[in-house]
Amino acid sequence: MRLKLKKLGCYLIIIILLPYVITVFLNGPSITAYSHVDSTSVKVKSGEKEADMPIEEYCIGVLAKEIPASYEKEALKAQAVLVRTEVYRKIRESGKDTVLEEGFWTQKQMEDAWGARFARYYSKLEDAWKSTEGMVLLYGEELALTPFFRLSNGCTRDGKEVLGSDAYPYLKIVDCPYDIEEKRQIQTVMAEDMDAEVTQTDTAGYVLSVRVGEENISGEEFRSEHNLASGCFTLQRYNGQIRITTRGEGHGLGMSQYSADQMAKEGETYDAILQYFYEGTELKEVAEILLDVE
Repeated sequence: MRLKLKKLGCYLIIIILLPYVITVFLNGPSITAYSHVDSTSVKVKSGEKEADMPIEEYCIGVLAKEIPASYEKEALKAQAVLVRTEVYRKIRESGKDTVLEEGFWTQKQMEDAWGARFARYYSKLEDAWKSTEGMVLLYGEELALTPFFRLSNGCTRDGKEVLGSDAYPYLKIVDCPYDIEEKRQIQTVMAEDMDAEVTQTDTAGYVLSVRVGEENISGEEFRSEHNLASGCFTLQRYNGQIRITTRGEGHGLGMSQYSADQMAKEGETYDAILQYFYEGTELKEVAEILLDVE
């Protein structure tokens, strides 16, 4: 009796699985190519050490470091696509042995930064990553350059002016009216008196060149040396010092994260947000390009 029941069970399993087996034989497994992409491991440099990490773990760490986890879901999803695109763009350019050096937060750093909100915030970032699985921005057949920053001076910058190349026509000046209203829009710092003046700005008002004494340096270099919030700034002598007034936060090229968050609050989806800041690009499911890279 027991043997008969065992045989009957085997027959039932075969009957249930037979349609699937035939389908796989004829058409192959019904698994899309991109479904495994975000499970790939990459080489990551942290401090002086290099190690292999799953792309998902690494990129969620980048998200945690680069954008407030309190932001709206659609803004976080837009950021996830930008991070994924940049990672694969670097791998495409440099090959499988690419070592990613973009700073990221470990879970310990997230716990330290978020405290009791850790579980909720991590879940939001994980959801943003998984719900955009495999999605990247392409311009033509190439992975797009996807810079981003926290807050503009009221508009983004032109890619040709900033990068000196026609290769990024999707990096255009777009208005960011939400940014003007943000409380961190204007910040002021005082520096020691120096012989310095802004000598060139771009169309959006960001500094391209500064004369310091007899030397000319870029606006971003001056910004870095003086730890300024933004690449949009003015210099003014005041009481024996230099008053530096900045507008916005960051370099101003690509997507304004603050505007993206405000657009999300107004009901815009992540794909609409990305199209606004990177007009002419397309959202596509990335193939397993690691397998194609030498």
